[in-house]
Amino acid sequence: MQRATAKPIPLLDLTAQHRQIREEVMAAVVRVIDSQKFVMGEEVEQLEREIADYSGARFGVGCASGTDALFLALLALDLQPGDEVLTVPFTFFATAGVIHRAGLKPVFTDIEPATFNMDPARAAETLKRHPKIKAIIPVHLFGGCADMDPLLHMAKERGIPVIEDAAQSIGAEYHGRRAGSLGEMGCFSFYPTKNLGAYGDAGMVTTNDAALAERLGALRLHGSRKRYFHDWVGINSHMDALQAAVLRVKFRHLDSWSAARQHNALLYREILSKLALPIGLPAPGAHQNRHIYNQFSILCPRRDELQAHLKQRGIGTEIYYPLSLHLQVCFEYLGYKAGDFPVSERVSHEILALPIQPELTAQDIEQVCGCIQEFYA
Repeated sequence: MQRATAKPIPLLDLTAQHRQIREEVMAAVVRVIDSQKFVMGEEVEQLEREIADYSGARFGVGCASGTDALFLALLALDLQPGDEVLTVPFTFFATAGVIHRAGLKPVFTDIEPATFNMDPARAAETLKRHPKIKAIIPVHLFGGCADMDPLLHMAKERGIPVIEDAAQSIGAEYHGRRAGSLGEMGCFSFYPTKNLGAYGDAGMVTTNDAALAERLGALRLHGSRKRYFHDWVGINSHMDALQAAVLRVKFRHLDSWSAARQHNALLYREILSKLALPIGLPAPGAHQNRHIYNQFSILCPRRDELQAHLKQRGIGTEIYYPLSLHLQVCFEYLGYKAGDFPVSERVSHEILALPIQPELTAQDIEQVCGCIQEFYA
């Protein structure tokens, strides 16, 4: 393949994105500053309606971060200390961290090797062994939905709720249904690196249940539905109006950015599949009819050496995630050991995220692929 002139290619270039929308963002920020209304308010309410509608849900409840969204979702349920919550060990730490922080016990089950998401067959086996599991948190990892129908069926049989960790997957679809509308609640992150990222941090919970929406709205404000009167012990997790205003500007561009990511992922697969390299390429599952590629991760032997090689060539990469949660020191008390979740462990040793941002050119992607080919030559 023809090599383009080498240039640095960062994993993510937020400045390039900002240049495109700077005037829109600045106008929105000035509008909020001039209003002197910085916490919650109309900007947040408008964003809640827009994200809920986009996600196919009736209600959106804005909060301070994606981590808080998950934590609030657990607080909104009638769970008791020591209850168990099923999730996966191959995910960002917050998924399991909030379970512990809520006084509950994480129970892990392995992932599918193709999608990196919860394996329904393994989940069924784990549910049989753990009668104290009172909720399930599947993760829509890297922009693709987990196989939800089997999981929802298992949850319904047991009478337990499903909370979608959709932090990386706003707009992703499962058999035509949007992430955030499938379980009792869906949790989104607007951390700056996400497809829809704030200029700071923010999150949101979506739900179709009016009672849950009301409770979530109170829990994010210290459990208060009426000022200074508290029905529950909640947390301080309001969304700032400045972040909501920025997100509303960026939201108008989200679908075009997601389409560009999809195009870039397709180009990666087309080029890399022709090079006969010893790497595993991600491909959406049959149920993932809209993958939005928050990350594009390959599986590769000698991963750390390849990453170092790409760094030398000016190409940014990242490892999401280098150590499965069941092997983290803080979760030693759960009693898991190496070998318990072989797919998660193998993936953590081989996975490498490549640049996938919408602003990449075809020449950029050819350059990345050429450097990968150079390493394995």
